[in-house]
Amino acid sequence: MNSFINYIVGYEAKRKRLLKKVPYGPLHDFLSVPFPTLNTPIAELPILAVDFETTGLNAKADKLLSVGFVSLEHEQIKLNSCYHQIINTKVQLEESNVIIHHITDAQKEQGQPLHLVVEQLLKALAGKVMLVHFARIERQFLQQACLKLYGLVPDFPMIDTLVIAKRQLDKRDVAYDPSELRLSNLRNNYQLPAHHGHDALNDAIATAELLLAQITGKASTDKVLLKDIIL
Repeated sequence: MNSFINYIVGYEAKRKRLLKKVPYGPLHDFLSVPFPTLNTPIAELPILAVDFETTGLNAKADKLLSVGFVSLEHEQIKLNSCYHQIINTKVQLEESNVIIHHITDAQKEQGQPLHLVVEQLLKALAGKVMLVHFARIERQFLQQACLKLYGLVPDFPMIDTLVIAKRQLDKRDVAYDPSELRLSNLRNNYQLPAHHGHDALNDAIATAELLLAQITGKASTDKVLLKDIIL
């Protein structure tokens, strides 16, 4: 199913269908705002770059630890929109995981409850397209959180910088190392500065910068439409 058909019979149809079922609250407010149309130029596309830190990779068994996001408007990263919040998750953190995300049990205990963090994310995401690097994590964990909090699973239109890079590499029809698709390696290819990874906000900003680098150099970013880059 191509992105256009998926968008028409998927994202928008499901949004309207769920809107009739969901009670008033954060998810209802999110679903009340139509998604951008597929023909929206990238220069006019409202985007929210999002990243999660989690206790693992299984959205059903593992937990969200932190959320970071930043808005992109008119191809500019709005640093005054930055948001980062650790979540007070009722699990004991594993040392091997803490080494990666650097969130300690003490920090976690000072975090906000899941429902408040998801509410802030949905509010910021209304009417925007979500930008991520490796969509499976953000999609599955956010859907699982919505199922837990609201009893419903919405869908989220997404742009994935990993997928954009993979499409570009596949066009070369030459074998490549999958490690080339890592966020840090892709940023290096575009001569973007090194960043402190495994911090949700830093990774969200890094992903936003990568997207801007990926679309720079095209004849005109006005000619890059949402349908050209949506999952």
